[in-house]
Amino acid sequence: MALPWLESFAAKAATTGAATFPKRFGVIFLGCGVNEDYWGSEGSGADMKLSKTLSPLEPLKGKINVIHGLFNKGATGLGIHPPQTGSLLSGATLQKGSVIHSGISVDQMIANRVGQDTLQSSMVLACEQPITGFHESNFSLAYSSHISWQSPDSPVPNECYPSLAFDMLFENRGSLLNVSILDRIRERADRLSRRISATDNAKLDEYMTSVREVEKRVDGMRKAKDNAEDAAKRKSVPAWTMERPANGLPEDLREHARLMCDLIAIAFQTDKTRVASLIISRDLSAMYYPFLDVKDGHHAASHNNNSDGYERISRFHVSQFAYLASKLDSMPEGDGTVLDNSCLMFLSNMWIGRTHNNSRLPLVLAGGLGGALQTGRTLDYVNAGDANRKVCSLYLSLMDRMGVKLDRFGDADARLERL
Repeated sequence: MALPWLESFAAKAATTGAATFPKRFGVIFLGCGVNEDYWGSEGSGADMKLSKTLSPLEPLKGKINVIHGLFNKGATGLGIHPPQTGSLLSGATLQKGSVIHSGISVDQMIANRVGQDTLQSSMVLACEQPITGFHESNFSLAYSSHISWQSPDSPVPNECYPSLAFDMLFENRGSLLNVSILDRIRERADRLSRRISATDNAKLDEYMTSVREVEKRVDGMRKAKDNAEDAAKRKSVPAWTMERPANGLPEDLREHARLMCDLIAIAFQTDKTRVASLIISRDLSAMYYPFLDVKDGHHAASHNNNSDGYERISRFHVSQFAYLASKLDSMPEGDGTVLDNSCLMFLSNMWIGRTHNNSRLPLVLAGGLGGALQTGRTLDYVNAGDANRKVCSLYLSLMDRMGVKLDRFGDADARLERL
């Protein structure tokens, strides 16, 4: 169980040259676009004005960049859904037919560079199972189900079960599954508490309490998953093919998404990984939102994306992004916070769901990457010309700040101006 940053060891770290904090990169994905009538921002700093859908980010507006007008040119004109999604983080040219071919995504490019220093090179999470088969466009539905690709021919498998993500994070296996992680490290924690300041003791107690809270919620979901596996065996079908919640996934998306965000936050805080992605609702999503008073499933609702109901769906997704960013911002790290040393990116694969328009992408960044990224701004590229609004130019710029230097990525060979 890794520790968060403690000021008691700051002086020692400074004398040994180990005081530089790790930079982290995360992606939160919403499929099928937003309500374009309520997505917007104006101004910068304290005077920045956020639209209704972006309102959950109001407390964080000094630490975000709302970026308008970027697009993935290679994903336009190929058809709807899968070809608009499969190269979202790579800008690669997709292949139709039975053989999938995309490109290494930006998160995995970063993971290949920094992942060797952490227990996990990356966390790739989702709240919805992938779909299989082919779309009417003759593109594989794998493109709709995955945004993270470890090679052009292989997406990184999404982990949908919180209990499995937790177990991987804390190396739980075998008999350890029945023992609380806190019980396993209690003696070492007690010894540590006698060596650190009162302030750090309070921080350590808060951290361990948050881990225990997540562990308790995971335990409940582990039981649901075990029950699903038993039911699946009796039916001679894989558990993941059954409908939610029979498949062992939480029926309430609010609970599922929040727990996945908590796991990413713990992983970033303790440097278990520095790269993470989370698909809350995939492209062609079948997710339902009874708690938002929306009767249609996500994909169907997106065909009426300028409705009040779909605005509530979009705002719910932004609120999960805001929750994770706020969680990271509440974690002290040196003179700043974990968010200050991170970059979280929220984006969707299209702009207007009812017309499948992906001529621009909804996109927000949160965090300053240790001072390498200026924040608190609205950056508008809508009228900058296609050559100057490539989302892959943004990826090149972010990779630069993460220590990954490339001459070209996707369709871009230049960095994004004004970033």
